[in-house]
Amino acid sequence: MEKVMVGMSGGIDSSVTAYMLQKEGYEVEGVYLKLHNRTDGYHESNIKDIENVAKFLGIKYHILDIAEDFTKEVYDYFVNSYLEGTTPNPCVKCNRQIKFGKMLDFAKEHKASYLATGHYAKTDGEFIYEADDKTKDQSYFLSQVEKEALPFMMFPMSTYKKEDIVKFGSKLGDSYKRITEKNESQEICFVDTVYTDVIKKHANIDQPGVVFDEEGNEVGTHKGYMHYTIGKRRGFTVHGAHEPHFVKSLNPKDNTIIVGKKESLEINIVEANNLNMYIEDTNFKCTVKLRYRSNLLPCEVSIKNDKASIKLKKSAFGVAAGQLAVFYIDEKVIGSAWITNTFK
Repeated sequence: MEKVMVGMSGGIDSSVTAYMLQKEGYEVEGVYLKLHNRTDGYHESNIKDIENVAKFLGIKYHILDIAEDFTKEVYDYFVNSYLEGTTPNPCVKCNRQIKFGKMLDFAKEHKASYLATGHYAKTDGEFIYEADDKTKDQSYFLSQVEKEALPFMMFPMSTYKKEDIVKFGSKLGDSYKRITEKNESQEICFVDTVYTDVIKKHANIDQPGVVFDEEGNEVGTHKGYMHYTIGKRRGFTVHGAHEPHFVKSLNPKDNTIIVGKKESLEINIVEANNLNMYIEDTNFKCTVKLRYRSNLLPCEVSIKNDKASIKLKKSAFGVAAGQLAVFYIDEKVIGSAWITNTFK
């Protein structure tokens, strides 16, 4: 009997994942990642739910405290990105370094053949694919996971809709029913409200500054550059403006922002680095997603010296340095890279 280690968060997706794999005949064990040193009962509540599910299934579970690694690899990166004027994607970093890095190592140490999670995505051991439920698909966030990890990954949620999993879980008894009544987990686990509340713990972000237009004219004021991301259209003033203006760039050194009308945010070329590719081609046509909630755009990609030049066949708007460009062919993820620059 093959062993599967299930990353259990205390949520319904991972709890049903453990149930399904056990029914398929696998030896199942669970592991809970303690990622931050919260003192508000967050971990205790999650662990209690995992304990109840583990008891119901008759399986072992482990608690893996990697808060120090998470702080260094994910949290500090998140804070520093905003300080530097870029837009981070901590979930992508966490999946690569923590969940399918440290947690996968833990699973192998405990002689598990696979690591399973409640992610909505697919894998065949060579590639990652979109899940059937496109509203929950998480392939974008998994696209930086190292190729060597893919043969050990399992995603039992891949063909299901979220609402079906909730309905199914509610019928499995009290230990599962309680979990279905919990609020949906936050997209960023350490952000309770808005990202600026996190940054405020590390820097004074409320320092008013000057707004410039594209020609370098002073046109208004803002409340501090860290309150803004590329494409944002509110929270600053533009004197005498009769149509919306959007943040085009940030300058942390002098706490200024540059704004323009929507058409000024149009870009057709994207540069990206730190590639994670599942194919060896260096010149190819595909579609690209430039942020999680954006449409797929047709493009041509040229790779040289671990840098990608992405020529879009349809213009994009408000693309931010620090976000991830994910390359798809149909539903298959063929690689990804971190956005560094954009050009018209």
